[in-house]
Amino acid sequence: MTQGIILAAGKGKRLHPITTRRTKAMAPVAGKPMVERVVDRLVEQGIDDFIILISPEDSEIAPHFARARPELRIRFVVQPERLGMAHALSLAAPHVASDFVLSACDNLTPNGHLGEMLAAHRVRRATATLSLMPIDIAHAGSTGIVDWQDGWVRRIVEKPRPEEAPSNISSLPLYVFAPRILDHLPAVRPSARGEYELQDAIQLLIDRDGGVTGVITESRIQLTNAADLLALNRYYLALNGVEARDLLPSVGIGARLIPPVRIEAGVVVGPGCVIGPHVYIEAGCVIGAGARLENVVALRGAQIADGAVHRDEVVL
Repeated sequence: MTQGIILAAGKGKRLHPITTRRTKAMAPVAGKPMVERVVDRLVEQGIDDFIILISPEDSEIAPHFARARPELRIRFVVQPERLGMAHALSLAAPHVASDFVLSACDNLTPNGHLGEMLAAHRVRRATATLSLMPIDIAHAGSTGIVDWQDGWVRRIVEKPRPEEAPSNISSLPLYVFAPRILDHLPAVRPSARGEYELQDAIQLLIDRDGGVTGVITESRIQLTNAADLLALNRYYLALNGVEARDLLPSVGIGARLIPPVRIEAGVVVGPGCVIGPHVYIEAGCVIGAGARLENVVALRGAQIADGAVHRDEVVL
């Protein structure tokens, strides 16, 4: 059995003002919060036992999963202070009973990538399997960089200067770990920015146990800012075309939907509106007569004026 641990306690400062009323984990992606999209990737690999690290301020995430995913076993662990990924993992450690996948709530890799990681982890009898991606070396200072030789990770460096980076291969926030990683967490010391870095625990694992490998992906989608939220919604909307849930009585005469579009129940669409392509409208929104929306995410309760034109934006 493999467990899933999701890190969902971040504030999402760069998503402000979207995150003034919800956490980054609960940012909407075509009908599901971002964290559930990440959970879906793990469920696809047969994982149904989860530990989700959450912020004390997040009052929505636990009720959402109780309502939307009752078939999953989920334990919520509050991370009262955001002191780094190693600190978060130490809070989850008492609930770990097997190998586990650790993922940030804001990172999605292509379909099949996690399956490749799990297979490599088993075949190579690894202690850890990292998700790796080539990057422009100029961006090395924003991520962990690995020394990658013959299919094994020899060293991992957190946010090196480009001239000091051991390669251009970055480590993404998606991992498969054996429980052995937990034994090294107490030895991790705070970094210069006061956080307990997971990369330091991985380096201890490399030095003391070995067996750290990785699988390359050429792409990923990360939720960092409003542009990323629009991109994620475009991706998932394209999978489903038009979904106008229980909407017909609330659509004004002459309104036109251009797929892909998803409109939740309870939205009021005024006459003569043109909505789409690439539009997701959450519940409680009112779209005024003659409004035009294209490549838009309208957050719950948004009020869009008559004749308003919104393109390439998140509407609050």
